[in-house]
Amino acid sequence: MAEIRPFQALRYDTAKAGDIKELVCPPYDIISEEEYKAYLAQNPYNMIRLELPKGEEPYREAGATLKEWLDTGILKEDMDEGIYIYEEEFLDRVDHGEVKKLRGMICRVRLEEFSAGVVLPHEETLSKAKEDRFRLMRATGCNFSQIYSLYPDEKHITRQRLNNLAASCSPRYEFSDGLVTHRLWVVNDPVSISALREDFADRKLYIADGHHRYETALRYRNTLREQEKYCPGAEYVMMMLVDMEDEGLVVFPTHRLLDGLSSFDGKKLVETCGEWFETAPRESREETEQALKAYYEGGRHAFGFFTGHRWYTLALQDIAVMDGLLPEKSPAYRHLDVTILHSLILEKLLGIDKENMAAQKNLSYTRSSEEAEQSVRAGKSQCCFLLNPTRVSEIGAVAAAGEKMPQKSTYFYPKLITGLVMNRLFDET
Repeated sequence: MAEIRPFQALRYDTAKAGDIKELVCPPYDIISEEEYKAYLAQNPYNMIRLELPKGEEPYREAGATLKEWLDTGILKEDMDEGIYIYEEEFLDRVDHGEVKKLRGMICRVRLEEFSAGVVLPHEETLSKAKEDRFRLMRATGCNFSQIYSLYPDEKHITRQRLNNLAASCSPRYEFSDGLVTHRLWVVNDPVSISALREDFADRKLYIADGHHRYETALRYRNTLREQEKYCPGAEYVMMMLVDMEDEGLVVFPTHRLLDGLSSFDGKKLVETCGEWFETAPRESREETEQALKAYYEGGRHAFGFFTGHRWYTLALQDIAVMDGLLPEKSPAYRHLDVTILHSLILEKLLGIDKENMAAQKNLSYTRSSEEAEQSVRAGKSQCCFLLNPTRVSEIGAVAAAGEKMPQKSTYFYPKLITGLVMNRLFDET
């Protein structure tokens, strides 16, 4: 099953580069242009120059920057192989502001084709993002951010090992970015590392976040094999592994915005939905979200819908309609909120086929319900659908069935920070 290994992480020499909290950044795909400029203004050695390079030849620039930072000692490889315990402490904005902690470990994981059933995806990917990450990997030969994966551990043996190790010493890094407190411990003890490796000998891994990067790593490895280039490091990828039942796991919903639909009539759509859904008008977005939460807690499948003039909730009457609509799919897949929305409403009633959805034609996304509402009010979108979050158990069930959810079905919060540790494969610069 899953093979994990320690590695000599590439890390900042903070004596030369500066305070670690000024050097890290979020993953590449959630950074705005304004945030990009702010990170660079804060510290010119910020990881964003490698994770999200800009310019006429951004990938070549990233490769040159990495080489420069290695040559000047801004980045250094650890002397000993290790496994890195990473913790995030944050306020869960969904659950009444409760303080939560998420703890896992960063290590190398042997790359496996999805067909092997060892590393399992749960979400479809977009080709544009994969090409971008592949070109960056070719130019740098390095993993700058870790893939976020979950593992089953009913007795929580690994979690207890990590807790004991973290309690035995102070974290190497501890800082706050204003929303999240980040902590990192370095574990070099061979006995502890061996025990952790044995824990995963009979486990599968479920990708939570980082599907594009995992598929990119597979392509990179396969490309090197075809070119007969010797690179043992490319047989592995850097991952953050978290217990699937960790109390700190939080999943946000990703809402849908629609535009470019010919002859769109929101009121008529609500009437048509009445065949399968209980439809109810709502006075505001806030009332709609309260109703959605109640449906979620009651185990019902429901959406918020805004036409620009009126809010509605649409609650599925009978899940059996999905069993008849997608008999070739597993119950886990058929019964997802996002599957119901995409199959019954977007595809069947609005005529947006899967190809257009994948290409983000007629369809865009936001994590902010307020932003979704404002987009419709401003005329940028014709309507929007608000969703409840996907449950972690649903993610595991779909992955275990060998299926993938539509793009943007999940958003794990908080995102893992980029720049604490990096995994150097080999120097292609």
